[in-house]
Amino acid sequence: MPLMIRILLAEDQAMVREALAALLGLEPDIEVVAQVARGDEVLAAAREHAVDVALLDIEMPGRTGIEAAAELTAALPALKVVVLTTFGRPGYLRSAMEAGADAFLVKDAPAAQLAAAVRKVLAGERVIDPTLAAAALAGGANPLTDREREVLRAAADGATNAELATALHLSQGTVRNYLSTAIQKLAVRNRAEAVKAARDKGWL
Repeated sequence: MPLMIRILLAEDQAMVREALAALLGLEPDIEVVAQVARGDEVLAAAREHAVDVALLDIEMPGRTGIEAAAELTAALPALKVVVLTTFGRPGYLRSAMEAGADAFLVKDAPAAQLAAAVRKVLAGERVIDPTLAAAALAGGANPLTDREREVLRAAADGATNAELATALHLSQGTVRNYLSTAIQKLAVRNRAEAVKAARDKGWL
């Protein structure tokens, strides 16, 4: 009897989460022992269920999969992290690797490929979808600073400069400067286009 690999599955769409759990459950050496729908529930669930591998969706409420990956890596360094995405954005791959992810795969990959990736990361390998890897190399590095990304993320819902300044504890002039620099770096005309361009690249 092989040793069972204990998996935590973090995915906010219940249908996708249950389908992934069912497919992985067909593998003789894999058991999905915990499921969460929010990124801010990942660390507690990983600790409670003593998991070996965490499979994290990128876009979740509470915390993104990339933020959750960084949290797991810092708190539970022996745990392996596989980031799954519907969005093949090169910036996401870079961010996931910087957060300490051991694998980065698209969600529609065959179940056998996902199971193989789980076994590989436990064996100490790093697994990256080859198409995404090529796109990341071609896409170049993220030109935005952490502060510029923070301001753009906060501006995504249409907040005014005054609202952004209050929320981020900055002056309105500083907010304007960050937005202006981000718009210039992304070669777009306004903040809405800057948010869209940064998201499309996976930089937010």
